Amino acid sequence: MPYDPNDPAVMACPFDAYRDLRLECPVAAVEANPSYHVLSRYDDVLEVLRRPQLWVNRNGHGPGYLRRPGATLAYIDAPDHTRQRRHVQRAFTPSVVARLEPEVERLAHGLVDRFVDDGHGDLHELFSYPLPVVVIARLLGVPEDLHETFKRWSDDALARLASGDPSSYRRSAEEFDAFFREQLADRRRIAAAGGTMPADLLSGLVEAEQEDEGGLTEAELLPTIGQLLVAGNETTTSLLNSMVVRLCERPELLAAVRADPGLDAAVVEESLRFDPPVLGLWRTNDEPIVVHGVSIPQDSKVQVLFASANRDESVFDDPDAYRLDRGEAAWRRHLAFGFGPHVCLGAPLARLEARVGLRVLLDRLPGLRLTGQPERIPTFFLWGFRHTPLAWDR
Repeated sequence: MPYDPNDPAVMACPFDAYRDLRLECPVAAVEANPSYHVLSRYDDVLEVLRRPQLWVNRNGHGPGYLRRPGATLAYIDAPDHTRQRRHVQRAFTPSVVARLEPEVERLAHGLVDRFVDDGHGDLHELFSYPLPVVVIARLLGVPEDLHETFKRWSDDALARLASGDPSSYRRSAEEFDAFFREQLADRRRIAAAGGTMPADLLSGLVEAEQEDEGGLTEAELLPTIGQLLVAGNETTTSLLNSMVVRLCERPELLAAVRADPGLDAAVVEESLRFDPPVLGLWRTNDEPIVVHGVSIPQDSKVQVLFASANRDESVFDDPDAYRLDRGEAAWRRHLAFGFGPHVCLGAPLARLEARVGLRVLLDRLPGLRLTGQPERIPTFFLWGFRHTPLAWDR
């Protein structure tokens, strides 16, 4: 059956198209440049994520083919992926992330302080966009006066991924590399002099670089920071926006969550299932394979649709309903963060920011309500709202 992810109707809300794919065409071909296949059923998506030896990352997780091998987690496979992830993951373990909660809460309140008396505004611009930027920038030791530049680098990196043409955003990438190359050099000078480096993730990466065995290399550091930059911003922004939109669309749920902080985690998980910030990413098969009778030649690009898997009626009851009573067993099965060795490294941080951000908004903004139609992100493989007009009681 024909399927065009860039069709305006699909862009506006892809879930009807995903349902048709699951039921009628579980392996769809997308006519693009380059062309690729799409897998939409939960079991097929999970099978790809479980078999990294067959479905590799080295050609990039976007629709285009990398012109040269990548050097960071998103573009490499074992054993290099295993080694790199071991170092970077130290900063994102649940115990380390839990210690960030007071700082994230302080930053969230600081943002609300700026607009709480206005009574109306765009949640994306006022809160959902700056909060993840500030958090990941702080983790990477970026000074506050560069946070806007930091966000521009992140936006350009996402656009570069969607276009499949890295040369389109070369200047932004060069600015990013130059800034962090100097920051890394400063930390190396401090370490060589026996000083104390700043307590941030960048210093941790320099320490990993200096380990005797298996440390990060110079060529790996900048791409790794770049991945953290992208992964730490747009996706969490989309999650924050989606949570608030869905609750405002259901006043009874909004009232229940406002009255019971114990429901905050349920809102986060159901929003991840219902509105995953990443609709799907790409893998490349390392050998020919047949899926549901469709032959997929070796080295083909195949998109695995996390968002479709999360609405698969064979896995989730009433999948197109936004419900907070599904329970842990159901929420553990959603694939919003992927699965397997490439599961999202920053998932604990994203969950923390979403939970804390939601509670701050509900506590500080009584009478929260939508005042217009939210505007969708104009990128076919991401899902979220770019403009979220809201009002609240002063």
